[in-house]
Amino acid sequence: MRNCIYGYVRVSSTDQNENRQLIDMHSKGVPEENIYIDKQSGKNFERPQYKKMVKRLKCGDLLYISSIDRLGRNYEEIQKQWRILAKEISVDISVIDMPLLDTRNGKDLMGTFIADLVLQILSFVAQSEHENIKKRQAAGIKAAKRRGVHMGRPQKSLPENFIELSALWKQRQLTTTELIKRTGLTKSTLYRRLRDYHIVRKNR
Repeated sequence: MRNCIYGYVRVSSTDQNENRQLIDMHSKGVPEENIYIDKQSGKNFERPQYKKMVKRLKCGDLLYISSIDRLGRNYEEIQKQWRILAKEISVDISVIDMPLLDTRNGKDLMGTFIADLVLQILSFVAQSEHENIKKRQAAGIKAAKRRGVHMGRPQKSLPENFIELSALWKQRQLTTTELIKRTGLTKSTLYRRLRDYHIVRKNR
């Protein structure tokens, strides 16, 4: 039986757009029926589509992921799932934005060592960034309250994935126009909220 190509896509909520990841999958020739999409947090792997995909994977299949944080944001869980996929099921994994994380390359001892090292670093960074975002969010709320900024209604409420969308904007994966469209905020309100949460982008 011919080995299959799969793609896994994750966004944090129904409000976040998965188009960029789908473009990645299509560019790699992943069949539409083999693309699995979860719209929920990456804190654990209790995700219906991920579980469904894992049940279909078999030895020799190839799995594409846009970036390591799309797999998850918990350091230990990322490591565990990578071992399950690569070692127990024996599928190849390719992280599109990090060519070093491609199990098809460097299957010798040194190649495996380098890939494992890069995986540990990136999964640690993914969790650290997530925790830092939450800390900045809490600090931003506290600072805003001290300034008398009303954080709840009747102000226009922020989408649940505002922090993650803002992080993408900060990393220049979203333009300001796209961020305004996805959050539903006016430009002035958007910048005010970004300041409230201490989210800034250099050379905007």
